Amino acid sequence: MATACPPLSLPSTSLLRGGRSARAGPRRRQLSAVRCSAVGEAVAEAASAGTAEEPLLVSAIRGKKVERPPVWLMRQAGRYMKSYQLLCERYPKFRERSENVDLVVEISLQPWKVFKPDGVILFSDILTPLPGMNIPFDIVKGKGPVIYDPLRTAAAVNEVREFVPEEWVPYVGQALNLLRQEVKNEAAVLGFVGAPFTLASYCVEGGSSKNFTMIKKLAFSEPAILHNLLQKFTTSMANYIKYQADNGAQAVQIFDSWATELSPADFEEFSLPYLKQIVDSVRETHPDLPLILYASGSGGLLERLPLSGVDVVSLDWMVDMAEGRKRLGANVAVQGNVDPGVLFGSKEFISKRIYDTVQKAGNVGHVLNLGHGIKVGTPEENVAHFFEVAKGIRY
Repeated sequence: MATACPPLSLPSTSLLRGGRSARAGPRRRQLSAVRCSAVGEAVAEAASAGTAEEPLLVSAIRGKKVERPPVWLMRQAGRYMKSYQLLCERYPKFRERSENVDLVVEISLQPWKVFKPDGVILFSDILTPLPGMNIPFDIVKGKGPVIYDPLRTAAAVNEVREFVPEEWVPYVGQALNLLRQEVKNEAAVLGFVGAPFTLASYCVEGGSSKNFTMIKKLAFSEPAILHNLLQKFTTSMANYIKYQADNGAQAVQIFDSWATELSPADFEEFSLPYLKQIVDSVRETHPDLPLILYASGSGGLLERLPLSGVDVVSLDWMVDMAEGRKRLGANVAVQGNVDPGVLFGSKEFISKRIYDTVQKAGNVGHVLNLGHGIKVGTPEENVAHFFEVAKGIRY
């Protein structure tokens, strides 16, 4: 039987320096080697990865001693899976799938049943709250999100109302509760929300954008209008995170996908203060809820991301993991950051990149993931190999 990883010599010095808060957990220990289980044994061990008290992923985020890095993948439930493709044939519209309790639970559990990841993320979309804020939208096949009436004037922004999750997305709460019942603490149930600037970008641009001309025009010519919109999203997303936590989410990831289109100075004005507000608001009512921040292409903003107060910064693959650790500092855990394109490579190459990432991340406060979501067309057998190898690692 093939082994899950070759013997490796890990860095002898910790990349994290300085103290950690009690919530964040202890500093990383020095590393010497990675031990491995045989391929095929790793998934079988998944059920025992968590404890009766908390899942492995939550323990790792809190800086506790764990035997291996927890692993899950962004977009692990989705179009690369044959089971999802078959379901899409019966339910062709995305919102039909993402706003139905039974379908949300079924899709969220598809990767859990096959790969047993350490995190089971809710199948949904960051734009799901928009109708509840009086912002009609749809997701059009081949085009993506479409905001029918872009928000570009003070009058339009004034029509945006505060999001009340209990009234507008009860299926989200129901689905999270059912997911907790299904996976128990064998994995962490993950919720997620969009960050204010990213949500505002969609709503001002009218959908996805390459140049972000409209929102930058608004930011730089009429900033008061944009700040009004950002504040509404901030209050609403803080409430949405709390709602998800109250219904079973054991950690929540905040996606600020488009904030990295901002210069550092503009990030500090139009994104960071609102991220801080969300974190501070959630801490008041849910002080122990782990919060993860992901912003793709964040290399130029990396030192600023922990200033939001989140527990975990999720790195994309364009930042070297060892360098990212140094730049982020000691008081934040890290997630990532294997290039999603690696999953199109050979199994040997996939294994090599996993070992490299784990080696550089160290043995405290690391959640193994991709640096972005799984790409359409990724071989499902390679995703299975990724999980097998990752679960065979032992610190």
